[in-house]
Amino acid sequence: MYCSGCGRALTAGQAVCPQCGRPVAPPVPPVPGFEFELANYSSRVKALAVVWFVYAGLSLLLGFAALSFARTLLLGGPSIWANGPWAHGSPPPAWILPVMHIAWLSLLIRSALAVVAGWGLLEHAQWGRIVAIIAAILSLIRFPLGTALGIWTLVMLLGYRNSTLYRQL
Repeated sequence: MYCSGCGRALTAGQAVCPQCGRPVAPPVPPVPGFEFELANYSSRVKALAVVWFVYAGLSLLLGFAALSFARTLLLGGPSIWANGPWAHGSPPPAWILPVMHIAWLSLLIRSALAVVAGWGLLEHAQWGRIVAIIAAILSLIRFPLGTALGIWTLVMLLGYRNSTLYRQL
């Protein structure tokens, strides 16, 4: 170690330079290593995986409620809908039933994709990263929760630094 004022060699433990009287700078603490950064990234990926599970459950629950309500309203149901669009004896159009089936199928696929993305991220699998990126892109149009989750996932998983960290997990 050397004095920053005069350049004299100093021994360890000296508080001041004996030649110029300048205080010795305290030692610089070590910079956190790669292991610290990897552990921090791992905890953030785990939190992201848990949010994907919550999003899947919430999507399934709200989608089930909305599609049940739509089915009751459009295809007939209890007497409270006696004044609905087809209450006076005319049958609903033929396209409503296939559209309802497609909506149920898309709800199940979307929820299953979110569960698989969460599971893959929780396991730190390479395929989990790819599935999560696909699910994030598809969920961007589901404003506001899907958009927020999609952006968070893309920020966490894309880029050279993040892909390198994910590969190391």
